[in-house]
Amino acid sequence: MPPKVGLALGSGGARGFAHLGVLKVLEEEHIPISYLAGSSIGALVAVLYASGHGLHRLYRLAQSFRRNDFLDWTVPKMGLIAGERITQFIRLLTKGKRIEEMSPPVAVVAADLQTGEKVVFRQGEAAQAVRASISIPGIFVPAEVNGRLLVDGGVVDRVPVSVVRAMGADIVIAVDVSPLNTKAEIASIADVIWQSLDILQAELVAHRQLASDVMIRPRVEQYSSRAFKDIEEIIARGEEEARKQVGAIRQAIEQWKEPSHE
Repeated sequence: MPPKVGLALGSGGARGFAHLGVLKVLEEEHIPISYLAGSSIGALVAVLYASGHGLHRLYRLAQSFRRNDFLDWTVPKMGLIAGERITQFIRLLTKGKRIEEMSPPVAVVAADLQTGEKVVFRQGEAAQAVRASISIPGIFVPAEVNGRLLVDGGVVDRVPVSVVRAMGADIVIAVDVSPLNTKAEIASIADVIWQSLDILQAELVAHRQLASDVMIRPRVEQYSSRAFKDIEEIIARGEEEARKQVGAIRQAIEQWKEPSHE
């Protein structure tokens, strides 16, 4: 029996559209994905892909994405953006599906703002789970789910390698789309929050690379994580880096030996 391959899609704002390029190359190379786990933008891509949208449609959707079309600004209390509009958008695109209906199986990662615990959604409405996972602290109002205040999954697990491994993946491909941009322009409160998160998470990702079988790092550090422009170029960077790693992925699959149950 061939190994089950899992894909861990990391957080990174607009740079996360590079995940689409990775998925395209894996499809072209006939590398089947048995499990998907995502944090923040990675969760959004995973859910849209697993809800049945073909990559051609997702490419067109990404290229037409305009950030301000989905942001509902609110009087600041726990965040600048209420998040209802983006929730409705995700619900529309997923046709209201639940996570347990997705194929391949998906896990969505969020963080409990009060306890600091990692929250992994394997069931429930996909739109609600993704809304929690993309809730950047200070930018989005935290999502309230089952009495818990939840924020961006990248806070606790930027590239959820352990999550997709726990789902049953024998081989894990990790995709990190949020390298630290040391030349980023810092001119607003949003810039401060995004850059601070990237700094805090940089050390965590070094461990994820050791835990994954193959790490794909698209060269997207020069692109803004929040401007949602240059989308075609960002997708292309995902394709480029994925193609470079195809040999390593095939080697990991070929060298995998089914665990003995003696």
